[in-house]
Amino acid sequence: MELGVFGLNAKAAIPHTTRLARLAEDLGYRSWWCGEHVVLPSPRVAPSPMDPEDPILDPLVHLAHVAAVTERLELGTGVLVLPQRHPLLLAKQAASLDVLSGGRLLLGVGAGYLEPELAALGVPMSERGGRTDDYIDAMRALWTDPAPVSFAGRHVDFRNLDAHPRPVRGPRIVVGGHSRAAFRRAVARGHGWLGVGGGPDDLAAHLRGLARAAEEVERPAHLGRLEVNFVQIDPVEVTPADRDRYAESGVDRLALYPLPLEDVDDVARFLERHAG
Repeated sequence: MELGVFGLNAKAAIPHTTRLARLAEDLGYRSWWCGEHVVLPSPRVAPSPMDPEDPILDPLVHLAHVAAVTERLELGTGVLVLPQRHPLLLAKQAASLDVLSGGRLLLGVGAGYLEPELAALGVPMSERGGRTDDYIDAMRALWTDPAPVSFAGRHVDFRNLDAHPRPVRGPRIVVGGHSRAAFRRAVARGHGWLGVGGGPDDLAAHLRGLARAAEEVERPAHLGRLEVNFVQIDPVEVTPADRDRYAESGVDRLALYPLPLEDVDDVARFLERHAG
């Protein structure tokens, strides 16, 4: 099991991205994950996870900077709200970042859940799941199909296109979420799955959901084994016993979240304390 860090494209960490990214790499962390909110409801309403005044950087712009100041860290979006982004534009952006970073991108995507944000970007809540599936398939076609590439779906349709460069290691798509639909999407379309929770017991419940999904939908052979990625959010401190349980559960990447992100020195001490 590899250790990563999550969420450092927000709040007090933003001006210190170079320092923290290099520190994480030097300490042996293997992946760097960041979340996304394009806009937030103001005033804050449930289930928004952030106050509208909380700063958060665009994940792809942020990860391009992290790629430039590191050499080994895998670069994960955790997650992009996929139905908010045009799939062909995102396919180009993701491939560009993957090429510039030497194949380090893990493109984490999800259907989204924050209705004010989705609505502001023109996405009906009722369509977000279908758009997510269509967009994944459209991007994969553009990355892997022989030219000229065509795709016909309910929400995206194109013919006789091509786009280069293509991703270095292929489209490593990680599907986030804990709903039945998200579990099925991860099994059917994801190189990996990304979940969040309060500890190993939450992970165990999610793994049962993934197991049920694997009985309901077919997993294409080209995707290989489904990788498991997990972010512990509360409590933020991860004990050695917790680490052992995560490893025994088959977690591939455990991402640590050094909340509350109010003091960069606290974040640095957290990374040093948990390294190993």
